[in-house]
Amino acid sequence: MTTPAQLHHLVDGQWLDGAGDILVSTSPAEPGVVVAQGRLADTAALDGAVASAQRAKREWARTPAHERGAILVRAAAVVENAAQDWGTELAREEGKTKPEGIGEVLRAAQILRYYGNDADRDAGEVFSSPRRGERIMVTRKPLGVVGVITPFNFPIAIPAWKIAPALTYGNTVVWKPTSTVPLLAMRLAQALTDAGLPDGVLNLVIGNGAVGNGIVEHPGIDAVTFTGSTGVGRRIAAAGAARGVPVQAEMGGKNAAVVLGDADLELAAEQVMLGAFRSTGQKCTATSRLIVTDDIAEDFLAELGKRADALNVGNPVHDGIEMGPVVDAAARSSIRAGIDRAFEQGAQRIAGGHDYSEGALTAGYFVPPTILELPSPSPDLWRDELFGPVLAVRRAGSVDEAFALVNDSEFGLSAAVFTQDLTRTLDAIDDLDVGILHINSESAGADPHVPFGGAKKSGYGPKEQGRSAREFFTHTTTVYLRGGQARI
Repeated sequence: MTTPAQLHHLVDGQWLDGAGDILVSTSPAEPGVVVAQGRLADTAALDGAVASAQRAKREWARTPAHERGAILVRAAAVVENAAQDWGTELAREEGKTKPEGIGEVLRAAQILRYYGNDADRDAGEVFSSPRRGERIMVTRKPLGVVGVITPFNFPIAIPAWKIAPALTYGNTVVWKPTSTVPLLAMRLAQALTDAGLPDGVLNLVIGNGAVGNGIVEHPGIDAVTFTGSTGVGRRIAAAGAARGVPVQAEMGGKNAAVVLGDADLELAAEQVMLGAFRSTGQKCTATSRLIVTDDIAEDFLAELGKRADALNVGNPVHDGIEMGPVVDAAARSSIRAGIDRAFEQGAQRIAGGHDYSEGALTAGYFVPPTILELPSPSPDLWRDELFGPVLAVRRAGSVDEAFALVNDSEFGLSAAVFTQDLTRTLDAIDDLDVGILHINSESAGADPHVPFGGAKKSGYGPKEQGRSAREFFTHTTTVYLRGGQARI
């Protein structure tokens, strides 16, 4: 049995105990096992964190970009060297499998390294002026103090892709991670401080909803970046608009995969399974809807059902496990209620759809990989994001109908299309209203050097990652540069 890690908060370069409620983080596979514990931060700690970030912001903004980047590169090495241990901790605390946990830690290192090298890229633009002796330059400046609010499902990768660009572009940060899965937040903050980040540049406050609201409403916060539920994201966007500060919000998804009759069906089955059930479906880009054309539906769905029923579900830190539990009891109850509602509305079982009634899986927060065919697009399961290992299926009589079903959602984060027809691929690029489109690969996945984010109600504000991050974490200053008469 591993000794629980002790949780602390980072304020002005000091690791502090919290003064709020007691926080106990337990394993979703073994709810009696404590992974980490401590006390939550209170609003006084938040005020201290914001004041610290405000004091540090001028000097950090004036630090040369290559010096800022060098700290991120050193932090990347710290994270990379700890990947095995931290990935196992991540699996134990959040529930994704150990290989996925290790992979996420390594992705965080990759993100830190990408933004650590940003100083080698362009820092602005130069334009010609219509006036003699003048140049027009567009430079970029940091926003100031950025409030960062992150979710449970990628407890180190999502913070890395927010915090790394915020820091590299000269902002200071006040960060509230989810209190559900706090340990990897502390690990990332420690890596950055070990790499030489100055006091006050990054402040970590592990708090409840009141602390999150405090960040959004605090007069010392100059911008907010958030990933989480659509309802909370909309409230944050409204609060930011009321205060006149920029908000970046990545929110819900109800992502569809389309399998057309000409697809490589072996590849499609593999990728749909990965998209739907990797990370126990707890990804904003997870495949939660499947549209299959009538000509291949029977055989394809039968194969998919066999694969889902054969998945090895269990404790995510054990070898050979393909899917772990959902994050907590509330998530399991919500997902279970969504499945029950789908059955009441006429869904037909293809795989899963039941509770574990015996064995080790009854103790943890496990939900079987579930595939349900719906009688029409109207059931709630077609529209509502359950955020778990549940795949809703519809059949389509034509390609046009299939693409219409993809767009039949208020969300537009990600989609996947499986086809070997170039014309259908080009049609998908034109017709599907999503921020991320995969052709012949799963709907999930994001690379740090390209934009990430959704269309419609899946996102608000500039996209994340790649050079797109610069559009949120900086503002432009247009400089009209002109000299006088040369004096000899």
